[in-house]
Amino acid sequence: MKRPAQGNAGKLRIVAGTLRGSRIDVIERDGLRPTSDRVRETLFNWLAPMIAGAKCLDLFAGTGALGIEAISRGAGSCTLIERDRDLARHLQATLDRLKIDNAHVVNADAMNWLRGPAQAFDLVFLDPPFGAGLWGDAAARLESGGWLADAAMIHVESAVGSSLALPANWQLHREARAGAVQFALYRRTPTIPLS
Repeated sequence: MKRPAQGNAGKLRIVAGTLRGSRIDVIERDGLRPTSDRVRETLFNWLAPMIAGAKCLDLFAGTGALGIEAISRGAGSCTLIERDRDLARHLQATLDRLKIDNAHVVNADAMNWLRGPAQAFDLVFLDPPFGAGLWGDAAARLESGGWLADAAMIHVESAVGSSLALPANWQLHREARAGAVQFALYRRTPTIPLS
């Protein structure tokens, strides 16, 4: 889903936590679709029982709103992956301005980054550009590559009506929609190796 150019410039705010009310400046980029305050509020209400101390991955970070909201609400750390060099620099400047020292930005293509050495995350935000159709491939790499803790939670955001091919062991926990966006929270159940 692509918003008009004027629709993605402006500001977002952190909804709750230690950084509540802090602003995130949104720079104009084709295809950049920041997760709305409403969606973040609902998502993080769902995540409230498990966010404290969680190791998070914001795989297609963009503005970093999801990762920064997670830090604000008590996540232990967050890795934010952003392919666009200017967006990555802007995101790092936002982390510096907000004095966030338990998050770091990686300027890399998310799909290529997932081919690297894995570390297990407790919470993953999977919100790729809607026009790129990356949900299935990214989910498969997260699952097969060792990127997910045994009981990891995965937030998936897509256009309403999207049919997503996700791993069979990702069990739907909660789902909702807001306007043209559908979002869901999945819980990973470990696969049992065949003997």
